[in-house]
Amino acid sequence: MKLDFEPLDKLTRYKIMSQTVIPRPIAWVVTENNGIVNVAPFSYFMALSSEPPTLLVSVGHKKDGTPKDTLRNTLETGKATICIVPPHLLDKMYSSSEELPSDESEAEKFSIELAREEAQYPPMIKGVDVAYFCDFFQKVEIGGKTIPLIYKIHSVFLNDKIFTDKNRFHIDFEAVGRIGKKFAIEYKVVEK
Repeated sequence: MKLDFEPLDKLTRYKIMSQTVIPRPIAWVVTENNGIVNVAPFSYFMALSSEPPTLLVSVGHKKDGTPKDTLRNTLETGKATICIVPPHLLDKMYSSSEELPSDESEAEKFSIELAREEAQYPPMIKGVDVAYFCDFFQKVEIGGKTIPLIYKIHSVFLNDKIFTDKNRFHIDFEAVGRIGKKFAIEYKVVEK
């Protein structure tokens, strides 16, 4: 079957793309604004470049058409902490995808523990092995209701236990990814 994307509705496009561009890591993004900590997962996420060190997270809008808190907070504060989801926090990550009012924190509602590692950035999620402390770099206008945000990495937290060779920065850890409608934790690794 061959499908032209132009006549397809946005839900069908999303289903095709999200179930075929796989696996995708999940960015568990923490933003903070006016004392409210927002925690939200995004599976349209990737490393964009190592020079400059940048990550890309595509953020949509709420059901009512207003910007998601992650988008609004990023544009207003210029800061975000992007955590990589470990398997033991999958349920809390999934819960944090629930749409809440802007004045309610997912961290508080779902008992997601936080840790302040960098004073000038939102807290990271306690228990993750990797967290990037980022500055907003650029918004990409592509039309529609999804806004790709480029973040420049200021610093990174790496749990000491994930190093297989600290001198050469060899890292091995488990992270939750998205494969279609399912989440993936274990991947078959093939070395060539």
